[in-house]
Amino acid sequence: MKRTFIIIMLAVAAVGAHAQLSLDSCRRAARQNYPAIRQYRLTEISRDLTVSNAAKAWLPQVSVTGTAAAFTDIMDKNQPAASAIDMKNSLYSAAITVSQTLYDGGAVASQKSVARAQADVETSMTDVALYDVENRVEELFFGIMSLDAQLRQNDLLISDLRLGLKTVEDLERGGLANMSDIEAVKVEIVAARQQRAGIDEQSRAYRRMLGLFIGREVGDSTVLIAPVTTVEAEGRRPELDYYAGRLALIDVRKRQLDTRLLPRVSAFGMAAYHNRVMHMMHPGMLAAGVTLSWNIGALYTRKNDRLSLDNERDKTLTDRATFLFNRDISDAETSGRIDGLKRQLELDDEAVSLRESLRRRAEIKVKNGTETVNEMLRDINAVSQARQTKTLHEISLQREQCRLARIKGR
Repeated sequence: MKRTFIIIMLAVAAVGAHAQLSLDSCRRAARQNYPAIRQYRLTEISRDLTVSNAAKAWLPQVSVTGTAAAFTDIMDKNQPAASAIDMKNSLYSAAITVSQTLYDGGAVASQKSVARAQADVETSMTDVALYDVENRVEELFFGIMSLDAQLRQNDLLISDLRLGLKTVEDLERGGLANMSDIEAVKVEIVAARQQRAGIDEQSRAYRRMLGLFIGREVGDSTVLIAPVTTVEAEGRRPELDYYAGRLALIDVRKRQLDTRLLPRVSAFGMAAYHNRVMHMMHPGMLAAGVTLSWNIGALYTRKNDRLSLDNERDKTLTDRATFLFNRDISDAETSGRIDGLKRQLELDDEAVSLRESLRRRAEIKVKNGTETVNEMLRDINAVSQARQTKTLHEISLQREQCRLARIKGR
């Protein structure tokens, strides 16, 4: 029997563990379940392919060409020397050329740097999107906690009303109350039950939405664990990494402009074969050498290109300054709400204590016939409202403290 009892208790504990959710676990699950999480891998693949393609510019480049041409007489047959030369009027040739870049002015290195910088920007954009998802999950999490607290307070109200109903029924049997008093209490119970049904439906809707985010069902029996509400030291928001990545990309693109002004040096080797237009020519030919190319066309647009990048830098700095300004405003606003909630909670304890005292006195007065049932119901509802206000303030304080930590970049 003892062993069976232990097994049953362990099973119950396991079920209970599976029926609990913490805010951190919801955040992690939402990140893994959100479709944008695949963007990380796609960005890595795109970056690696671009870098790999850029590096292949250093590999030997092989080209094969074939030519078939017909042309008029080149030599003047009326000249004595030309009449002795037999020259064909068609040419068929094939050639293979191998070239190797020796110096590219840093073009390949700049392409790699641009690819990596663009990948960093895309990754930070994904971080920002997932950060927003976590914020939405957090709002749903605390919304469910708030609704669950209202349900618990509603259950307490119904319990108090039923105790009040029992008291009124006893008074009615003693002739100190009538059926209208009993019906008045029953009306309050029905109203409380109707309110509970509305709150319960809203809680289920929130749970369904949270379940969609985290990829698992969040049933009515799932218990949400209140998070630790201490505000940690300021961290780094993903938006700041995004703006830093944009600025870094602009710097890399500026350096890339410089590489367009530098010359290119390459070595080549060529082997060709033709149909011997003239008998005195060899049908085959080998050639090798070095080529130098220097295209200064980038000078024409260099000034405008740099001005465009400077303008993009200024826009990025403005966007970052706007973000920091809004973050500081949200920080101050949330800190103010936290201070206000702490002061309200100090008063909530006193209000609940006074309301409960008034309710107990009202029950005594009703029994003594010095107060009506409606007045007692008013005090019962006032106690429920005071308790609910305190509970909501406690959850709101937790929510605001978590929000402040998120604002600071926890």
